[in-house]
Amino acid sequence: MQKDGMENHSRNELGNFLRSRRERLSPEMLGLPAGRRRRTAGLRREEVAELAGISVDWYIRLEQGRTVSPSVTTVDALARALRLGEDEHAHLRDLTRNGGQPAFAPEKLPLTVRRAVEGLNKPAYVTGRRWDVLAWNEAADELFAFSGHAPQDRNILIGMLTNPETRRLFGKSWEGEAKRMVAEFRATHDLWAGDPAFVDLLARLREGSPEFVQWWEAHDIRHGAAGRKVLRHPEKGVLSFEYASFQANDDPALKLVIYTPV
Repeated sequence: MQKDGMENHSRNELGNFLRSRRERLSPEMLGLPAGRRRRTAGLRREEVAELAGISVDWYIRLEQGRTVSPSVTTVDALARALRLGEDEHAHLRDLTRNGGQPAFAPEKLPLTVRRAVEGLNKPAYVTGRRWDVLAWNEAADELFAFSGHAPQDRNILIGMLTNPETRRLFGKSWEGEAKRMVAEFRATHDLWAGDPAFVDLLARLREGSPEFVQWWEAHDIRHGAAGRKVLRHPEKGVLSFEYASFQANDDPALKLVIYTPV
């Protein structure tokens, strides 16, 4: 995809993100007068512009995905006006300074990284930018059965949202974990919006998961963090893990995830 095409899609995602945050707020939440009856929920564009100290026309250009280059000060003012959380604020900064990404290409996993993962005695796997699973060890395969899936299905989101076995593995925690993953992936997707590889992935998720469609439209944003998961393995029973992820120096797009039994 041409770089200008990527930039257009990124600007559209910026507009979608701003709109979704604006529609979540009400005048009462910010101490503003309700005024005349509102046709739609949320703040009006002119109210956001006033709170951020920018012109209404300029803010409209942002929401419409038109070419503008807001300063850091303006981005911070918008974040305050829209009451953005830390992850959302960081995402807004990324979107406004994104100059368009090169076309996505599958990552090349160094052999040394693959051997290191395979040599670990705890469940571990490596994913790429699109959350494709690139390598795993025997302990991870016992949990998630990566080797039993076709290469095009070895993707964390595909597995989590469309595979009934994965849903049973997470049990009651499935919805919370899946929703969190969608919010984390959204932060990456918006920078690559329009790239054919990401468009294809979204099409599969929309077709295979009604929950995904609902969560995706909410445009929630989260950045990855360590945590704990409880899995219900059909043979091993209930298993508790702490998990953490690490970026590889060889390529920051490569993420190593390690599960530690607790």
